[in-house]
Parts: sequence; structure tokens; C-alpha cells
Amino acid sequence: MNKIAKFHKVSFEQFSAAYSSATKDCYENIKMPKRATVGSAGYDFYAPFDFTLAPGEEITIPTGIRAEIENGYVLLIYPRSGLGFKFRLTLNNTVGVIDSDYFYSDNEGHIMVRMTNCHNEKTVSVEAGQGFAQGIFMPFGITLDDDADGIRNGGFGSTNAK
Repeated sequence: MNKIAKFHKVSFEQFSAAYSSATKDCYENIKMPKRATVGSAGYDFYAPFDFTLAPGEEITIPTGIRAEIENGYVLLIYPRSGLGFKFRLTLNNTVGVIDSDYFYSDNEGHIMVRMTNCHNEKTVSVEAGQGFAQGIFMPFGITLDDDADGIRNGGFGSTNAK
């Protein structure tokens, strides 16, 4: 199996900048993403704190995690299947795309997940340490006439692609 990435924690300063209620205990209890079984494609991302979403509510979750990814690969973030199926929990951008150069951004490549409870009736509660999203590493290609030369320095929409 080709190993192409490594997860790291962001600094406490970066985590607390993204989550104003952060404490040292909350930060120390951040769990690194991991696969549940040897056959799992997805690395589970765990909630760093408890959260509850009523129908129609949304939240941005600072995971406290960054991913060092080899060039030619991307990390795709999805909701955990069970939460999506039972509660219609969705990512606001449908699929999170974490590029390899995001690791070097000013925010340390801090992976944030924005989710909405799209269920009409059910409230979803996730406890700290419970899996809520999953990430899958995928290879990607580029065109023969690719001429990208920009440098990333930020998160959501930071490349300003038109």
C-alpha cells in the first residue's frame, strides 16, 4: 500500500483562533483521524467538542487537524455515512477538497468542516470524540497544457479561481 500522507495537529493557537471556547483539555483530547478497519477507505474525523444541530441548523467544526499530502493526491471530506443516512447531515460544499498545498497556508492547513442538518424532524447530537466526517485520499491528474503557478495562502476559496 502506497503511503502518501500524514495527519498532524494544528497548534493550540490556531485551534483556539478557530474555536473561541477552546481549552487545553479540549485541544489535548483531539483524536487523529484513523480508519476503523483494514478495508476502510475513509479516515474518520472525530468531533473535538460536543455539538447538537436541530433541523436546518449548521455549524463549522474546526477539527484541529491538518494533512501533509504528497503532490498528485487530494483529501476528499464527506459526512460519515450513518449520520448522512439517519439525519441527512450534509457538508455545505457537498465535498470538502483538501489540496496538498493547503498544509502550508497561514492557518497551518487547519481542516474545517461546515455541516447542515437537512432533516425536517430529527435533531442530531454528536459527542466529543465521536466520528462525524470521513476523509478519503485520491490521486488526481492534470492536463498536458496545465500552467498553474499560483501559491495558496488560505482556506475556503483562497485560490480565487474564476
